[in-house]
Amino acid sequence: MKSAELLPFIDTIPTMRHYGKVKRVIGLMIESQGPESSIGEVCYIHVHSASKRCEIKIKAEVVGFRDDIVVLMPFTHLQDISPGSIVEATGRPLEIKVGEALIGKTVNPLGLPIDDSPLPIGMRAVTTENDPPNPLTRPPINEIMEVGVRAIDGMLTVGKGQRIGIFAGSGVGKSTLLGMIARNTHADLNVIALVGERGREVREFIERDLGSEGAKRSIIVAATSDQPALMRIKGAFTATAIAEYFRDKGLNVMLMMDSVTRVAMAQREIGLAIGEPPATKGYTPSVFGILPKLLERAGTNEHGSITAFYTVLVDGDDMNEPIADAVRGILDGHIVLDRAIANRGQYPAINVLKSVSRLMNHLVDKNHLAAAEKLRQLMSTFDQAEDLINIGAYKKGSSQEIDEAIRYSPMIKSLLKQAFDEKIPMSTSAQQLIQLSEKGEWS
Repeated sequence: MKSAELLPFIDTIPTMRHYGKVKRVIGLMIESQGPESSIGEVCYIHVHSASKRCEIKIKAEVVGFRDDIVVLMPFTHLQDISPGSIVEATGRPLEIKVGEALIGKTVNPLGLPIDDSPLPIGMRAVTTENDPPNPLTRPPINEIMEVGVRAIDGMLTVGKGQRIGIFAGSGVGKSTLLGMIARNTHADLNVIALVGERGREVREFIERDLGSEGAKRSIIVAATSDQPALMRIKGAFTATAIAEYFRDKGLNVMLMMDSVTRVAMAQREIGLAIGEPPATKGYTPSVFGILPKLLERAGTNEHGSITAFYTVLVDGDDMNEPIADAVRGILDGHIVLDRAIANRGQYPAINVLKSVSRLMNHLVDKNHLAAAEKLRQLMSTFDQAEDLINIGAYKKGSSQEIDEAIRYSPMIKSLLKQAFDEKIPMSTSAQQLIQLSEKGEWS
């Protein structure tokens, strides 16, 4: 590198280092007298490790202030921190290294491979927290993003750069659906954030749900449930930053996050620890501030696109709980997975009547849209009359609409059902949808 090219880097090197001392530790928080720092800045806490018998540096982030006391939260454990431990300010926010060499790897929220392999060389440093694209520079979404799942491509068509929420209770098939999308999608690259997952599920998702086909074109960011709240939050922001890097390279990126609810829970832990008042159902105000800041970063810009699927874990299948309600208002559509549909063996268990893609009307042709609307009407008619049909109170011939809905119902259920390892092209999904709508049959 020439000396002229080094000058900008030399200017960024700090000429003075700021230090402070740990005063006390309360719960998840570390209180320090100094150093001079700002919110979001990374600091190093110098401690003597009894287990390693050497001096180590624990990475922490500034999350608040109390008068002249700096409040920090560590990225790892609190062990070995004691009163008087030296706190060193770096003057920089959290940065990770990103590059094409990460494709196919699983990393932690700090961007380091979790299999302890060395980080590939030739990577570029990027910050994990960035501003969303300027609204006036976002190109309109007018291209379809094929995901290979018939119920989505046919009835809830998604565009390149669209952000969709997958809402479901536990054990209804969110991770399985994400795996299907990751394997079947026509996106150039998958970036998958597993936030707050059980440690057992990370490898299972990679090997069983994602498979070798999906894994070789994916970057996985894993923050398991045993890790500190700050690491779980950074898992979401790191995955988004990686997706942004490849979007700026001109790629169409598929970002999948499981789950936004656990990101919100982690932010609630931090908010309560630094003294924020609990608001709706115990969630602090900062939770509802962080959600749009995170979710708005996906989408299109002048270079490429990030098509995003965010899972939302709803307590007791209540779709109106605070996080679900807030996320639904930010995103460009939602897919609801229904436990009743899963219980009768229909997978993916998508409740089409409760789901919506806000951009489908602008993406598909008139025949496709008309067919989807007709099938929705038939499903709605059958849903309203289902109780009467099941108890035998409905007599055939009483309503032409209900008779037609009863005839179509098994075919519609069969159309929306798909095997886990089955990939269906978008053209086939649309053709089968139109065929069923017009002729009352499909193949």
